[in-house]
Amino acid sequence: MPDLLTSRAATDPDHTALIVAGQGSLTLAEWDERSTAAARALPGPLKGDRVALVFGAREWLDYAVSWMAVLKAGGVAVPLSDRLAPPELAYMIEDCGATTVVHGGAEPALPPEPAAVPLAELLPGPAAVPRTELLPGTAVREETVALDPLSLAQILYTSGTTGRPKGVAATHANLTSPPVHPKRRPFAHSRHLVHAFPIGTNAGQVMLLHALTAAPAVVTLPLFTPARFAALIEEYAAGTVFVVPAMAAELLNARVQDRHDLSSVLLLGSAAAALPPPVAAGLTAAFPNATVANYYTSTEAAPAQTIMVYDPDRPGSLGRAAGGSRLRIANADGTPVAPGETGEVWLRAAAHPRAYYNTGEDGAFQGGWVRMGDLGRLDDEGYLYLVDRESDVIKSGAFKVSTIQVESALHEHPAVADASVFGVPHPVMGTAVAAAVVATGPLALSDVRAFLSTRLAGHELPTVLLTLDSLPRNAAGKVIKRELRRMAEE
Repeated sequence: MPDLLTSRAATDPDHTALIVAGQGSLTLAEWDERSTAAARALPGPLKGDRVALVFGAREWLDYAVSWMAVLKAGGVAVPLSDRLAPPELAYMIEDCGATTVVHGGAEPALPPEPAAVPLAELLPGPAAVPRTELLPGTAVREETVALDPLSLAQILYTSGTTGRPKGVAATHANLTSPPVHPKRRPFAHSRHLVHAFPIGTNAGQVMLLHALTAAPAVVTLPLFTPARFAALIEEYAAGTVFVVPAMAAELLNARVQDRHDLSSVLLLGSAAAALPPPVAAGLTAAFPNATVANYYTSTEAAPAQTIMVYDPDRPGSLGRAAGGSRLRIANADGTPVAPGETGEVWLRAAAHPRAYYNTGEDGAFQGGWVRMGDLGRLDDEGYLYLVDRESDVIKSGAFKVSTIQVESALHEHPAVADASVFGVPHPVMGTAVAAAVVATGPLALSDVRAFLSTRLAGHELPTVLLTLDSLPRNAAGKVIKRELRRMAEE
C-alpha cells in the first residue's frame, strides 16, 4: 500500500486526495510526507504488530495519515470508530492483540493495556494534521521498512448484526487488487466523489482506497443529514456519490432534489446492503443524470463484488460478478446448484482472499470462496437475486418467508419512509412476521396488511407492527434486528 501512495505522490503531488467537510483537505504529497514522519515516530519496528486506530468522523484526515503510517512502519492497522461502546472497543483491541492504540483529539475509554498514543505533539504543521507522541525510550527510525505484499495490512471488524464482531484480515496484496492503471483511474468522469461512510467499516475503507487510487478527490461528510449531504453534492458538483440504502431512503423522504441541484451526479452507488427496488427507482428520478448502481460484497469477500445498474426489467437483481470476481449459488458444502434454484451465495476474489483473524473459524472461507451468509438464486443470464439473509429467513408454520421481499413491498407504501422485517415467536406458527417502519403519517397494522394483501401471500403479511422514529442501525448502516425483536417483545 505505501508504494501506491509514494509513486502517485511523486507524479501528482498537488492532487487533492481527501476533503473533510468543514475540516480541511490533504494532498497526495502531504499524505505521503506526513505519514512517513508519523511512521518514523511510532514505536517500532512494528514487524506485524497490530495497532488500533480509534478516530471520530471529523478526523478522517488524521486517520488517513495514521493508517498509512502504521503500514509504512510494518504494522497492521485496525480501524475502529470512536463511537463504539467502551466494552466493544475493549473487546476488539484485546481480540486483535493490539500493542498500541493511536487515537485522535478526544481520548477514548480504553482498557489499561496497551498504551494509548495521542496524535498530538510531534509532527509540525496545521492542527488538522496528526501528530505522534513518542512513548518513553522509543527510538525514531530514519527510514520506513520494506514490506512483503503477502503480509497483513489491516484487520476490519464485521458489523456483528448476528453475533459478536469478527476480525477480518487483509494483506497488502488484497488491498491493492485489482491493480489500477495510472491512465485508467476509476471514476474519471468526476472531479469529486462524495460519501458519508464512517471509519471502521468496509465501505469507509473502500472510500479511503479510492482517495489513494481513483481520479476524483474524495469528499466526506462527518455527520450525515439529507440536507447537508445534498448541499455538499451541489457545492462540489460531485460526479460520483456513494450511499447506503438507509441514506438513500432519507434523501428521497426529504425530497432534497426540490432544494438542491443534483444534476452533476453521473454515478450514484449504493453499498452495504441490497437497495430496495422502490428506493432505486426513486433515486433515478431524484438524480436525473445519474446511473444508479448497487454494489454487493462483504467485509470478508472484498474486493470480490457484484454490480448491478438499476434496470426496471430486473428490479430486484444485484447483478453479476465484476472486476474479475466469481459468483456461484451452492449448497453448504460448496457444490453449485442449477440456475433458478435457491442456495447459498458464494463470492471469490480474483486473487489474495481475506481470512478471519484469531478466531480459529474458517466456515465462511473455502478454497478461496467466501460464504456470504445470504440465500439467493441466479437466472439463466447469471444475474443474482437475493432471497434473504440465511439468519433472517422466517420459518412460519410450513412456509419460509423472505424478509427482503416483504421489506421491498413495504417500501412501496406511500406512508412508509423506512422498513425492516423480522421474526417474532408465535405459539402456533413457531415464528410470525413482524415489521418495523418509519412512517410519515398515522399507520395501523390493518392499513399495512390491506396494502400488502395485493402484493404478498397471506403467510407473508405482518402480524406485528412497530412504528418508530428511526430504525436501530450499526455504524455500517445495517439494521440491528435483534434490537427490533427486543422492542417487539416489550
